[in-house]
Amino acid sequence: MRLSLDAGPASVELETGSCAVLVIDMQNDFAAPGGMVDRAGLDIGPVRDTIEPISRVTAAARAASMPVIYLQHGYRPDLSDLGAPGSKNRLIHEAVGVGDRITTPAGGEGRALVLGTWNTEILPELAPGLDDVVLPKNRYSGFYDTDLDATLRRLGTTSLIVTGCTTSVCVESTIRDAFFRDYLPVLLADCASEPLGRANHEASLAVIEHNLGWVSDSKSLLAALTPVP
Repeated sequence: MRLSLDAGPASVELETGSCAVLVIDMQNDFAAPGGMVDRAGLDIGPVRDTIEPISRVTAAARAASMPVIYLQHGYRPDLSDLGAPGSKNRLIHEAVGVGDRITTPAGGEGRALVLGTWNTEILPELAPGLDDVVLPKNRYSGFYDTDLDATLRRLGTTSLIVTGCTTSVCVESTIRDAFFRDYLPVLLADCASEPLGRANHEASLAVIEHNLGWVSDSKSLLAALTPVP
């Protein structure tokens, strides 16, 4: 099915058979009450506002036989993949308590940004379907040291519909790497957000639209996917 999607800087043509949806880091530590970002005192409200539109997009993508791929940020229990001592990735995540043991909202035990724990689970409102793909990552970009590129090539994907958090960090980093690999990335602006302020979000939208890909929204995608009677 061929789609003409209203986007900036100009409309973009997509083929559902070669398009996949990425859902980046929509997990408990970043968007759930009691998660790492919430415990740090940052506002998770803007990220939670993206849950409903992302849910509509993933449902429509599955109905159109478009692959849905979740990226899940987390580290091994021994934190051996966090980076060398003094590296920026290690310093940033140590500052927010990576690996700290916490009590989950349900009363269980979790560990901040550790794979296999409540903290890195995908939000229940966006639970992956049986045919969806979930790929762990340990850096901002979903392409760094992961199977994402190989998975997309195997699926015959050339275009990406991008959603998730945070806009100026993991979302933009993944889109940059997609651009470097000649994928056609389209960010849905209402399906991306961050707790670091609206200015960062808007700056990333401008960079992506002008230099890295296209910017659209969920309403435009859903309209394009709806057959005209």
